Amino acid sequence: MSERIRIVRVAVITGGILLVLAILLVVMLKMLNSHASPHVARFPAQEYQYMEKVASNGFKLHMLQTDPSNISLEIVRQNLALSDYYGVNGGFFYDTSLLSMAIMNGQPVGGAKGQYGAGDENTKFPRGTLVWDGVSNKLTVQIVSKASELRVSDPLHFWAQGGISMSLGKDDLWQGRAMLENAPLMDNDHLRSAAVYDRQGKLYLIVSSTKGTLADFRTAILEQLGSVQLVDGIFLDGDGSSQLQAAEKVLPGDSRPVVEMMRIVK
Repeated sequence: MSERIRIVRVAVITGGILLVLAILLVVMLKMLNSHASPHVARFPAQEYQYMEKVASNGFKLHMLQTDPSNISLEIVRQNLALSDYYGVNGGFFYDTSLLSMAIMNGQPVGGAKGQYGAGDENTKFPRGTLVWDGVSNKLTVQIVSKASELRVSDPLHFWAQGGISMSLGKDDLWQGRAMLENAPLMDNDHLRSAAVYDRQGKLYLIVSSTKGTLADFRTAILEQLGSVQLVDGIFLDGDGSSQLQAAEKVLPGDSRPVVEMMRIVK
């Protein structure tokens, strides 16, 4: 065998080995990614900002600040810590039925229109509902019972998440309003969650890791976010349903499953 042929064969064999090693490396990386913790960021970090604050009354707040256009209301029917999604719990529910409004682009997220528990109404009481108008890119809180009462520019381009009115800017009236909306366990010490927005249109999804009353939770939010000029917001479901998942933090509540969540999708 000539020296030239020997060199060519060695080069071919070496190249083949390198190619196999490269393929194995790619496969291993994909396997590692497929088994990665769901807490690893699945989208650029600039799409939300995580904040952790402790108020003077002891409430520890965990916040995800994002743009409302990044939000999708989705059915999960499991604890958020077991899901692959970032975001916080949504509104009230019973068993597998939604008791709070949850509408994406004109469709209730939990079933067909008119079906009990589908999410196209706030059952029994008109309640504070956070509404994002996709045309104007504006957030409002509207007190409604049914989807037909919502005021939006385009009925196919908005989302609406039901809860309990926080009545920010109306400190002397908010408790009466919350009572009219039948806010549960207002004076009990429970985990709490909320969604509020500021004058720049930024949305803050907030979950506490400490327990307290609804009034103390509201006070803590106003104290810690007062500098951003909050406009309004809603209380979401609380107690063990107060759940959050992000790259930086996971709060499973009491580990119960929740039906629906406010998910950050990008």
